[in-house]
Order: sequence, then structure tokens, then C-alpha cells
Amino acid sequence: MRSLVAAVLVLTAVSASAQLSPDTQAKIATIANDTLTQTGVPSASIAVAVDGKLAYARAFGLANVTPAKPATAQMAYPIGSISKQFTATALLLLQQQGKLSLDDKVSKYFPELTRANEVSLRNLMTMTSGYEDFAPQDYIIPAWYKPIDPLTNVHEWAGKPLDFTPGTDWQYSNTNYVLLGLVVEKVSGKPLYQFLRENVFTPLHLEGVFNTYTQREKLEVTGYVSNAMAPVRMLPLEAPGWYFGDGDLSMPASTLIAWDLGIMHQSLLTPASYKQFETAFIFPSGTKAGQTSNYGLGIFVQDRNGHRMIEHGGEVGGYVSENIVFPDDKIAVVVLTNEVASGAASQIGGAVARLLDPGIVPPPAAPDTLSASLKTILTGMQSSHIDRSLFTDNCNAYFNADTLADFQSTLGPLGAITDVKRTRTNLRGGMTFGLYEVTFANGTTLIVSTYLKPDGKIEQLLVEGKK
Repeated sequence: MRSLVAAVLVLTAVSASAQLSPDTQAKIATIANDTLTQTGVPSASIAVAVDGKLAYARAFGLANVTPAKPATAQMAYPIGSISKQFTATALLLLQQQGKLSLDDKVSKYFPELTRANEVSLRNLMTMTSGYEDFAPQDYIIPAWYKPIDPLTNVHEWAGKPLDFTPGTDWQYSNTNYVLLGLVVEKVSGKPLYQFLRENVFTPLHLEGVFNTYTQREKLEVTGYVSNAMAPVRMLPLEAPGWYFGDGDLSMPASTLIAWDLGIMHQSLLTPASYKQFETAFIFPSGTKAGQTSNYGLGIFVQDRNGHRMIEHGGEVGGYVSENIVFPDDKIAVVVLTNEVASGAASQIGGAVARLLDPGIVPPPAAPDTLSASLKTILTGMQSSHIDRSLFTDNCNAYFNADTLADFQSTLGPLGAITDVKRTRTNLRGGMTFGLYEVTFANGTTLIVSTYLKPDGKIEQLLVEGKK
């Protein structure tokens, strides 16, 4: 366990409909406090809807560690990739207005991009385009601290060869949504944020929303990073231009709940548009023909033991978010945190969802693979040893002297590694993602995430928290 300033967990609240029993509220507080203590994440802002209404909004921990400033439920946090569903909604509104069709090809708007006459807007929205992700890492690479024009970014990443034929496979890609944001601007004739404000935020009465990067002075919550569970360090946000349409919004947790309620009650779009929004892409051809991607328009669409779930997380420099909606059960859970590369938000969100309905259960874990390599690498890092030939240039930049010292200081005392098992894997950004549980001789189990390049080099190796 790593400590925070004064090792204090602070609780603040906003008024909400008293729909949760005192016992349930106490259990949510216990989940939040225990998770922050175990992971060392400075703060978590939690909002809950039950019966289709806001029922709970509280913040725990510290918005700023030094000097200590308690987090409050009114504070806005960056929501990262949860922003994608807002961009998807903008496209659906433009389709309702007859200004575009989701089946339009990218070539109608940006003909210069790779195979633009084969990729549809729907492919972009459902992550089935084949365009490679420019930002799969859960740490900030050096390039992201240099400002970039979104169109320049798109030209670079959507100008590469496709990773697969459009519509035949699924791969999460931020590049898709930067391109979609540019389409919204081209079709509407307005800046993306202005279009969202006029057509989404204002009609739904979403309070306290702002752009993380162009209005970063409004952020009251500091973002942090922890290397291998060492004490947190402040982490600056990325430079402007990288997150545009794909991860650029900030808001309080209760405002994101208001957005979720709009989905539950179908308050903004037509029923036909919400149907498209919530329907996972079905592969029409190829080896996956007839299979579901489990991804709709900017949202994951899954089943949890008979409960239909809409979910998406988000992560930008210093912050991680989680948004879970069970539209048929009229339940929603939002968790916003201020430490990058941490599983605290999803851990709290899943636990609170199961508290509200014990029938909601997660899917089984994936089989264990590649354990021996990870065991050798982490064992070396316990004594500050790193074989840099195993890592990409970006990952070697991450493992600077400070990071290696943090890994040694936190992993060294845990003793020998006794077990490594993989619990999840998927394809992203042309790389293979893996989530591992690593157990040490003293009984500690850490959560470790990795990205492997096709050539086998490691692009990411992060300790995200403690089990």
C-alpha cells in the first residue's frame, strides 16, 4: 500500500434524491475508501442513478495531494474516451437532419485518406475501419507533449495501410473519432465543441461541461501518475490537438449521470437513432461473419448475466473514468479518478453495479499466456535491471531513471514472483494488449498491463494497481 498526504480519505457530497438506503450508501463509501487505500489513487468522484433518477453523488479523497485539497462532487474531471459517445451522437443528429448518412464513405469528406472509398462513417464509429490507433498507450509518450493539428494527426494515421479490410474485424482506434470530429465540423460548418454545446449539452441541461484541452484552466482536480505503486507524481495533460472528438471533454460525475439518463429516457435522439447507437456491429463478411463486435456507436454493448449493459471507460494524462449503464434496469454508475493507468475507476464501478444488482456478473477471465517472459522482466526491475532490447523507443523513454527507481523501490520488497497469469487480451492499435495478475512471495498481487508490437517488442508495461 502506498500512502497519500496525511493518509486521509475525505468524503463530500451534493444533494440528490434520497433513493439509496443508508446501508447502501455506507457500502459504496466502503468500496470507494478501500479501493483508494489499496491502489493509492488520490480521489474518486462517484455518481449513481437508480430507477432512472440521480440517487447518489459523492467524492472521496484528494483532488490535490500537496497541498491537500479534498475532492468534491461538484468538481469536473476529464472523462477521456467516454467523449466518443458524444461525438457519435453529433453524427446521429446530423443524420437526422439529413446532412449526412452513417453509410457515407470517408471519401465524401476526406478522399485523400487510405482506402477512403471503402471505409464508411459507420466503420469509424464502430471501430471496424482498419485505421490504426495513434494512442493505445496508457502512459504519455514524448510526442504527445507537442501540439498537433487534428487533421495532421488524421493524415498521418489514416494515411497508413489499413490493419484489416473495413468491416471484417474490430480494433479500438482513437484515430477513428478524431476523423469523425472533423467530419462533424465539415458538415455542420461549426467547431465541434460549439456544435455539441448547442445541440447536446444545452438541450440535455448538462451543467459544468468544458473542453479539457482548450479550457484546461477550469480543471480543479490535479492529474497524477504512479510508477509501480510508488507515491504519486503530478502528470501534465497532453498538448492540444491530440484528443479531439475522441477524449476531450470534462464534467462532474453527476453531469455524466444526467447524460446517461438521457440515454435511458431517449431524451435527445429519435428512437431509431438510439437503436443504432445501442446496437453492436455485426460482421457481414470474413472469418467473423455473423459475429458481434460488442461495440455500438462509441460504446461497448454487452450482456451481464441477462442484463443489457452499455459501458465505456476513458483515460487521458492523469485521469481515468468509467461509465456503466444498464438501460433496462434504469441503473447507471459513474466513477471519475485522478491517476492515469489505474484500474480503480472500473474496480469501483463494477463493485457498485453488483451492489445495486447482485445478478450483474463479469465475464470469465481469458487464459494465462506469456507468463514466463513477464516474470523475468519484472524480476529484473526489482533490482533496477532492464533489458532495453525488449522495449520500443517509447517504452524505453517511459522507463527513465525516476521510473526505474520507483519500480525498484516498490517491487523489490515484495519478494520473489510466485505466479503470473493473464486475465484479458485483445487487439488494439496494431498491438496485442494483455492484463496480468502478478503475485509475489509476500502475498501481494499486482495488476500489470502490457502492449506487444507485432515484432514482439514491448510498447507498454505498467503496474496499474493491487488486487
